[in-house]
Amino acid sequence: MRRVLKLSLATAIVAATLIPLAAQAQSPQQRPGQQQPGASDEQERTSRAPRIAPLGRQAAAGPCPYVKILYDAARYIEMTGDRPAAANVGFTGEIEGLTSNCTYQSDQPITVDTRILFNLGRGPQAQADGRTYRYWIAVTERNKAVLAKTYFDLPVIFEGADRTSVVENQTIIIPRAELTTSGNNFEILVGFDVTPEMAQFNRDGSRFRINAGAAPVAAPAAAPVTQPPAQ
Repeated sequence: MRRVLKLSLATAIVAATLIPLAAQAQSPQQRPGQQQPGASDEQERTSRAPRIAPLGRQAAAGPCPYVKILYDAARYIEMTGDRPAAANVGFTGEIEGLTSNCTYQSDQPITVDTRILFNLGRGPQAQADGRTYRYWIAVTERNKAVLAKTYFDLPVIFEGADRTSVVENQTIIIPRAELTTSGNNFEILVGFDVTPEMAQFNRDGSRFRINAGAAPVAAPAAAPVTQPPAQ
């Protein structure tokens, strides 16, 4: 599903892999399609590539904005109890893949198309068959202030499975105050809406890994978008 995030001229200048589950903590498991030990580095990189189709290339008058996943918000892990343990995990999520492309000519705004792959899971403490996750996209003046940040709801029904995948297509439109304003003035960040505890868990490099095969793709419902600036 495609949504459009437009940055309004009103805001300041220029300018958003868990694996789920019922699994084992800290020790990685081999995934389907992953090479056996001894495979070449190139084969290993290929086997670990996110299951997400690339976007078609478009012509742009200049460089595109930097688009990336914020590390501290790349994974979402609900935890019960007083210590991190696989048995205490509820719903989980991971942004496993992100691709983007942009286009702009003359004095046109910068249009950035993004495709985001989410892996979502249900751990032992998940009490329902569905969960509405929340994530955000932020546009910043590169290495400076956040110009706009919009939150999106991502409703997911597992239909009895312990994990699933969802692909979201988002379009970000960034006005340009001048003809010479290029895309490399901007940075676009993507992340889950996480608690401080979740962010620290991610920052520490802690994780839980799945121990099962590939997941089906679920279609999310649409969510409203807001508008924020130009340079």
